[in-house]
Amino acid sequence: MQLLHTLCRLPAPAGNEAALSQFLQRYITAEKAAWRVQPTLLVGDEFQDCILLVFGTPRTAVFAHLDSIGFTVRYGRQLVRIGGPDAKAGYRLVGEDAQGAIDCILTVDEETKALGYDFHREIERGTELTYFCDFRETETTVQSCYLDNRLGVWNALKLCETLEDGIVAFSCWEEHGGGSVAYLAKYIYENYGVRQALISDITWVTEGVQAGQGVVISLRDSLIPRRAYVNRIRQLAQEAGIAHQLEVEGSGGSDAKELQHGAQPWDWCFVGAPEGEVHTPNEIVHKADIDSMQQLYQVLMQKL
Repeated sequence: MQLLHTLCRLPAPAGNEAALSQFLQRYITAEKAAWRVQPTLLVGDEFQDCILLVFGTPRTAVFAHLDSIGFTVRYGRQLVRIGGPDAKAGYRLVGEDAQGAIDCILTVDEETKALGYDFHREIERGTELTYFCDFRETETTVQSCYLDNRLGVWNALKLCETLEDGIVAFSCWEEHGGGSVAYLAKYIYENYGVRQALISDITWVTEGVQAGQGVVISLRDSLIPRRAYVNRIRQLAQEAGIAHQLEVEGSGGSDAKELQHGAQPWDWCFVGAPEGEVHTPNEIVHKADIDSMQQLYQVLMQKL
């Protein structure tokens, strides 16, 4: 889990994913010689901080978002949310501005619920703060901030080791409205003719989805994927004997929203492990669900 630990520690709040993107590019360059197929690495200004990896003759694309939730320093000691982070007084936040490293405490006004920070000086406006990473591993679980979606990124990187045909797309901004998948999807469709996708992301433990019972295949969230495509994925999971659960939600979303709202005829399905303590510093995922997520992605990218 050392790679996952490293990914969780790297700050990449939505809109400022550059450090994580650069780390991944170095990692890919160093590791790809040992992969089964050598991919084409596509980066550059036209992709901003996103990364595309193209393997063989692709039929399916995997999307995994790099960014996380967090907070932006406003004026004085005010904070504004990036995405939808849980905000409880006492959470430890870290960051850096021109004056140096920052290690402060989140505050919440009891009356107004306004967010702020406790630090020995004022932090420069526009500075991003993220949860302090306390990575914990047991025999059965991993727990840390930002498993959503560093675990989805980790899953995609592990998939790259054996992937023969496919595209892996590392996207940005998902936690705060999206914006990058639209142009990635257009580029992939126009240049490779690929129009089916898997969303390598992390979902929720709920009354209907339990930790340790397998990877989640989402039948819907706030959007509804095309049932014929989802049924193919369910059938492949059943034939492979991989533990999985079905999710039905009426809210929430992922990179899929830009695929469904785009101009190209993309099919998509969210396939990911469930976590507890969502959008807190203490997100927790069962290792059995991580294993089944990896196994299912291997099968799907071979047979879809």
